Amino acid sequence: MSAPPTFTIRAARPKDLASLHQLSTHLNSVNLPNNRDYLARLLDVSNQSFGGLLPAEERRYIFVAVEGSSGEIVGSSSIIGKLGTSDSPYIFLDVIEEEKYSSSLDQHFRHLALRIGFSFDGPSELGGLVLDPKYRRHPARLGRILSWVRFLFIACRRELFQAKLLAELLPPLEPDGTSHMWEAYGRRFCNMSYAEADSRSAQDKSFIRDLFPSGLVYASLMNEQAQAVIGQVGPQTIGVERMLRELGFRYAKRIDPFDGGPHYVANTDDVPAVADTRALRARIATPAGTGSYGLVGRIRADDSDFTAHPACLSAEGNSLAIPPALAERLDIDEGDELWWLPRLQYPDASLRPSK
Repeated sequence: MSAPPTFTIRAARPKDLASLHQLSTHLNSVNLPNNRDYLARLLDVSNQSFGGLLPAEERRYIFVAVEGSSGEIVGSSSIIGKLGTSDSPYIFLDVIEEEKYSSSLDQHFRHLALRIGFSFDGPSELGGLVLDPKYRRHPARLGRILSWVRFLFIACRRELFQAKLLAELLPPLEPDGTSHMWEAYGRRFCNMSYAEADSRSAQDKSFIRDLFPSGLVYASLMNEQAQAVIGQVGPQTIGVERMLRELGFRYAKRIDPFDGGPHYVANTDDVPAVADTRALRARIATPAGTGSYGLVGRIRADDSDFTAHPACLSAEGNSLAIPPALAERLDIDEGDELWWLPRLQYPDASLRPSK
């Protein structure tokens, strides 16, 4: 029987362009668009971000999951250091409930209203997660690993991130990508398709500020299909919503101004996966027991590279026992500083180490 595959999470590199371009075909999003030139620029920004060559508020980190035997990139996730700058504000729609009552008619109504908002000092964002479809039900639970590696990295370099974390979730979309919210709202104020506007906003948000209405917009005036998706989570992201709620994220009553997808927020220091991550020293040794299942990460002294690996490891005091094979894979030497997040759930039983 062949050994189960192993996966390493690492910082994306410019040489990963072809693989990430292929991966982007599975979810053409603002965070990982199916646009080779734009992806090349993203990879360059990510490379400079990991290397500490950009101001913290301009950094954007892309992580990739690599299958150990083939070297194939099978998934990606990202962190945006800060949303909202003087050149590119964080833009959202506040969702407001308004009550109206007429005593003369004895009629009472509750209305859902939307108001556009801009912030120039926003949160850090957990960028989109993309996983090759053939690995979505993999027993290693790669989606969870790609999600949690972001919290591990935030804990490693806490000073680089904001006091709040944001996750934007995809709402229900039609099979062809149509957004009912965009058709009922955004398209009325700019002559672009949802895909065109979403892509353009990644590089230029001025058209939103210039063309979208600044006052209250009553969702009651929209068709039922558009009203039904406001703040709702699409079927493809229900699992992500569940995980975020487990970590203390809550719906902020804010939505994406294009598709109506909900914004979930949490205080960075209150997220258990951030708070539980510890800095330890490597002790190269064969573990005496199975230990706990988690993520171990390493950042080079010059911040030029980051790698992480899911493993069952044992922490004792200020040290973490690292099996020689794993130490070799992650280029770990005795006494190196490591970051350990022990809270991952066990993967499928077939991937657990024997006792």
